[in-house]
Amino acid sequence: MAGKVFFSVTMSLDGFMAPEAVPVEDVFSPEGQNDPRVQRWMAKWSELQAWAFPQRWFRENLKLGEGGEEGLDNDIARATYERTGVSVMGKRMFDAGEPSWPQEAPFHTPVFVVTHTKRDPWERPGGTTFHFVNDGISSALDQAREVAGDRDVRIAGGAETIQEYLDGGLIDEFSITLAPVLFGTGIRLFDRVDPARLALEQTRTDASSRVTHLTYTVGKR
Repeated sequence: MAGKVFFSVTMSLDGFMAPEAVPVEDVFSPEGQNDPRVQRWMAKWSELQAWAFPQRWFRENLKLGEGGEEGLDNDIARATYERTGVSVMGKRMFDAGEPSWPQEAPFHTPVFVVTHTKRDPWERPGGTTFHFVNDGISSALDQAREVAGDRDVRIAGGAETIQEYLDGGLIDEFSITLAPVLFGTGIRLFDRVDPARLALEQTRTDASSRVTHLTYTVGKR
């Protein structure tokens, strides 16, 4: 039996899943650290993801040291990782992650990167191999499903890649971690998605002291 195709993101209360985009090279360059745009982006992103940083699983997976919080948020973060057999991401997410992930990248599965850039597979320690797909999101998903077997395929990001899969009717389920922050501007989760094509059913709600986790199944109208 084939697994599900899903995504899991953190979203601000006013509907944004990421701050306004800034060039990736600026975020990770020494000069960029003094750029007010980069500083705003980092501050907003850190505030949005603040619930995850203290979690024991998050710290272990990113090699940030021992210890950390346990409880509902930690259990949900770990369960999301454990259900994932393969990840799919866009080039922007890969470009942002390549200089910042530890040598043992945090996926520990095959990862298919949707890109126009031709590149040989990139194998990392710990079980992560990046495969670069040049013929679109459907091809990337087909290849991911074949490798995943009966496990789930996670559309890891970034925002535009998630929107493409959602608008294309290729998502079975998604989870939103609703954080108590307001962005005002940024990248909205449901921009570029035709609401007339999708029917959502809420299947689960879990609230901690930090955030609320919402899960929906996706059908066609």
